Amino acid sequence: MLQKAFTNLSSWSEKPYGEHILFWFALAESCVVPLPADPLLLALCTGAPQRSLRFALICGLGSVLGGLLGYAIGHYAFDTIGIAVVQFYDPELKTFSQVEGIYERWGFWGVLMAAVTPIPYKIFTLASGVFHFDFGQFVLASVIGRNARFLMVGSVMAYGGDRVQTWVQTSSERLLWVGLGVAVLGLVALKLL
Repeated sequence: MLQKAFTNLSSWSEKPYGEHILFWFALAESCVVPLPADPLLLALCTGAPQRSLRFALICGLGSVLGGLLGYAIGHYAFDTIGIAVVQFYDPELKTFSQVEGIYERWGFWGVLMAAVTPIPYKIFTLASGVFHFDFGQFVLASVIGRNARFLMVGSVMAYGGDRVQTWVQTSSERLLWVGLGVAVLGLVALKLL
C-alpha cells in the first residue's frame, strides 16, 4: 500500500501541479503543518531525477517563504494562530520558552541548526517573531539552512544515478518509517533542548 502511494506521488513529478504542491506544502510545513516536506521532495525526485535540483530549489523557496510567514505569525498573531501550532508540539510551552535562551546564546546558529536538522523548524520561525529575533539574521539562516537541507536530497537523487533511484523506489516503506522516526527524533531533540 505504501509502495503504491509512493509511486503515485512520484508520478506527480511529470504533472504541472507537482511543483506547485511541493512549493505550497513546503511553505505550510515551515509554519503550521506537522509533516516534513522531505518525503514529497524525495518522491518527486524519484519520478524525475533529472529535475531533482529544480525540485529541491522549489522546496527551499517554499520553505523559506513559509519561515517568513511563521515569523510574521509569531510577531503579529501569536496569541491567536501561533499558540495553537506551538501547543501541538509543546503543550506546556516549556521548550518554546527555552528557545529564547537558545537565541541569546546561539543567535544565528540556533536558527541555522533548526533549519537543517529534524528539529521542528516551525517552532523557531514562530519563536523568532515572538522574541523579535533579528530579521536579517533569521532570513539568512533560513535561506542557507533550508536550501542546504533540500539540496542535499536533490543532489543525491540527481547525481546518485539509477542505483539510488531504484533503492528509493524499492525502499519507500522503509523510508517512510525512517522519515517518521526522524520527525519523532526532532520532537525529542526539541524537548531535550
